[in-house]
Amino acid sequence: EVQLVESGGGLVQAGGSLRLSCTASGFRFDDYVIGWFRQAPGKEREGVSCIGKYEGHTYYADFARGRFTISRDNDKNTATLEMKSLKPEDTARYYCAFCSGSHYDFGSGGQGTLVTVSS
Repeated sequence: EVQLVESGGGLVQAGGSLRLSCTASGFRFDDYVIGWFRQAPGKEREGVSCIGKYEGHTYYADFARGRFTISRDNDKNTATLEMKSLKPEDTARYYCAFCSGSHYDFGSGGQGTLVTVSS
C-alpha cells in the first residue's frame, strides 16, 4: 500500500521556522518526484514545492521561494520541507504528494500536518 505520512506541523509565531517531514512506504521512493502542497481553511489547494528523484531539480511556488527549502533522503524514504520566516498566511494543512514541476497529484496526499502561524 502506497503511503505518505506527514509530520512536523505545529503552532509557531510569525517569523519562526518549522520543519515538515514526509515518510514514504509501499513503493520505490527514488522512482518518484515528490513534493508538498497545502490547503488553508476555506481556500483551494495550492502547490508549494516539488523535488526531483535525486534532488537535482526543485520547484517552488512564488510564495515559497527564498523562505522554504525542500530536500529528500532516498535512503530513508523521506522528504523534508524547511520553512523559515513564516507568515500568518502560511497557516494551512500541508500534504506530501507526488508531483511534477508545478503539477501535483492532490489525491496522493496523506492526512497532512497542520501549520498554524500566529501574528
